[in-house]
Amino acid sequence: MKKVILLVSVVMIVAALWAQEKSQVKVKGSESNNGVVIVTVQENQSTLELQCNKNSAGCEAPAAGSYWMVRLPKNWGMYDCQNVDLYPGTEEPTDTHNGKKIGDFCLVTK
Repeated sequence: MKKVILLVSVVMIVAALWAQEKSQVKVKGSESNNGVVIVTVQENQSTLELQCNKNSAGCEAPAAGSYWMVRLPKNWGMYDCQNVDLYPGTEEPTDTHNGKKIGDFCLVTK
């Protein structure tokens, strides 16, 4: 019985560490500068900047509108920063691995 409780506890801890934080954001605009795509988003009252390398797979300049931003766990993603994925629409993505992802970005706060 103790082994079962220990196993369940470990599984819950691992799941919490791999949890992804999702939030609704509004893309205000995007631009390209010296091979870097810069996307300005608003999350609640905060203005954030997302960046990606223009020639990288998964780097797209999204149009203005509503999106879901998914913060990836530490050390996940292709950039050496807080990595996020961006999904279109107002409906929360339920399975982010099969959703229509706009791109992979590095999150920079302004």
